[in-house]
Amino acid sequence: MFTLENPLVMLYVRLIGWTLLGYVLGKLLPRVYTTYLGKALLFVGVPIGIVSFLRQADLSGWIVIAPTTAWVAIFVGAGLAWIWIDLGVSDERFRSLSRGITSRENTVEVTSGTNATIQQESAWSGPTQGSFLLAMTLGNTAFMGYPVSLALVGPQYFAWSLFYDLIGSTIAAYSVGIALASRFGSTANNQPRPNPFVSMAKTPALWSLPIGVGMRFVPLPTVITSGMNAIAWTTVTLSLVMIGMQLSQLQTLKNIKKALTCLSIKMLLTPLVVGTGLMFFGVTGEPRLAMVLQMAMPPAFSTLVIAQAYNLDRDLTVTTLAFGVVLLLFTIPIWLWLFS
Repeated sequence: MFTLENPLVMLYVRLIGWTLLGYVLGKLLPRVYTTYLGKALLFVGVPIGIVSFLRQADLSGWIVIAPTTAWVAIFVGAGLAWIWIDLGVSDERFRSLSRGITSRENTVEVTSGTNATIQQESAWSGPTQGSFLLAMTLGNTAFMGYPVSLALVGPQYFAWSLFYDLIGSTIAAYSVGIALASRFGSTANNQPRPNPFVSMAKTPALWSLPIGVGMRFVPLPTVITSGMNAIAWTTVTLSLVMIGMQLSQLQTLKNIKKALTCLSIKMLLTPLVVGTGLMFFGVTGEPRLAMVLQMAMPPAFSTLVIAQAYNLDRDLTVTTLAFGVVLLLFTIPIWLWLFS
């Protein structure tokens, strides 16, 4: 059962091995190398990989369900997260009221400074709420979701994961993600906020989707297709290396309780609820497994970029990123057992 021929064992060997290699390289090399690798993958590796895998993928069936499922999962997760935040804020208000009543028994005067102190001690400040919701909605469905999907579901059903990521998660990052960051954070030094439409237009992966679909009907020489396929699989490997390099740059791990709560909703509860619901729409087998795996991905590293740009709770964001990658190793067997 636990042999190298087992797809799950091979996946774990690759996930752990290449990520650890990236972690070591991230400690040894200057941080700029991570930026160079990320840009190379974003502008070269990922677009070529999308075109290559789309030529092998099966686009039959109701594949439009994939992006629809992505948006449903995003709003279900955000809704569950908002309920948890509201419970936490309500609990804080109740405790503040109790402290206020006790304080009035001892003193008549309640100054504004006391109120400010109580507000500053809030565990659910605006930036914390923003980071909590942001980590809940934006999953690492590309650099980590693609390797997991390809290893466990295969290139034939890769289009389901691809449509989930590009038309779901990617667009959500520049719409819902930016909206949440704007609502709960603020840009530093009055810097102009990024235009979400311009950001989407500069994302090569989105342009690669229609190009890849169109090139399915264009015959190419064997040398070119083999080269594209080699670049595609190399990109999958380098994506894991880059994740390890990014993890090596994370410094503080705080708010562990909130991070674990966030990850439990994002990586356990939401995939279970939405994945079970897909059964009632006739979506089963490998397509459903591909989407459940995407739903169960840890938060994307773009959440840290957004959190820094909008002054959200960086410590909470960093903690969810680090623990999310570790938690993924324990959740993948659960989804294979339930939905394979």
